Amino acid sequence: MVCGFFLWSMASFSGQSFAICGRTVTSLRRNVISQLTCWLGPGFHIRENRMENKLTVTIGGRRNVFYLFGGQDESSYKQIQGITLAGVLLDEVALMPRSFVEQALARCSVEGSRLWFNCNPDGPEHWFYKEWICKASEKNVLRLQFTMDDNPGLSQKVRQRYHRLYTGVFYNRYILGQWCVAEGLVYAFDRAVHVTDQIPTGGKYYISVDYGTMNPFSAGLWCLQGGRAVRIREFYYNGRAKGAAMTDEEYYSALEKLAEGIQIEYVIVDPSAASFIALIRKRGRFSVRKARNQVLPGIRLVMSLLSAGRLQISPQCTNTIREFSLYQWQPEGDAPVKENDHAMDDVRYFCATVMRKEIT
Repeated sequence: MVCGFFLWSMASFSGQSFAICGRTVTSLRRNVISQLTCWLGPGFHIRENRMENKLTVTIGGRRNVFYLFGGQDESSYKQIQGITLAGVLLDEVALMPRSFVEQALARCSVEGSRLWFNCNPDGPEHWFYKEWICKASEKNVLRLQFTMDDNPGLSQKVRQRYHRLYTGVFYNRYILGQWCVAEGLVYAFDRAVHVTDQIPTGGKYYISVDYGTMNPFSAGLWCLQGGRAVRIREFYYNGRAKGAAMTDEEYYSALEKLAEGIQIEYVIVDPSAASFIALIRKRGRFSVRKARNQVLPGIRLVMSLLSAGRLQISPQCTNTIREFSLYQWQPEGDAPVKENDHAMDDVRYFCATVMRKEIT
């Protein structure tokens, strides 16, 4: 896609401006710009001005300028207002807000300009799917659909690994290239595989916490050894069901009991639980970190770890096992139902904060 965009733009125009857009300029540089010299080969001269986020590209007497933009949120469209473009490439367009994308498209007013998009599939309610994929013929769009197996840059061994790691909706999207709805249970949790009484010894220990007052408070003690993590104990308190909320001091006491006799690397806490994080820091026994809290990437990581056999649960953790069997997608949209999700949230916090490097 990137090679095609540059070959087309340099063959068709000289003295014009173009835009290359990613979710952020940082991710754009990492995923696209850093590889340009290798991809385009000899003959292309590329000069980058990082202060102005622009590339000047020359070949055979032709010269064009390519500006870099990040479409991270709804305010991002302001960055691209006013510029006149002969073309735009939107890398991972499904991750960008519609306002930014449509502003970028509106700037392509030079005669002969073209719009280039690429992305992984999302859900069938996504605005890009409805406006561009479903209306491809109406908008004179050339749509090229690929599965992961079509990627010539991946070895057979790597392809097989990805086939094993992805499950459910993410397998359908990232492996098969389908714009499909998330439905049913979120996780393919098999008690025979994912529940174990074989607790590792000599590993590193962590506690993950999803904070709640009247909503359930869930904390899990994890042992990580050799890339495999086992949740060996849990504390789970439902203030609404009990008819009484616990204080931060009482929760801290439960945390100490959960960690009794064990050296904890650090406690991972729901980033919105400011008062509880402050209390842990004040007491000084535990190091504490705010959890990485991106929901869908976290769910995808948990799925991959379960599929790879790197995440298991002790039979003592009854609430975690119960929630795994109940946690499901909303009927519409890419979000889980906000019920039976408190242990699921703290599992996700642990995986996203500690285990994310274990799945490579």
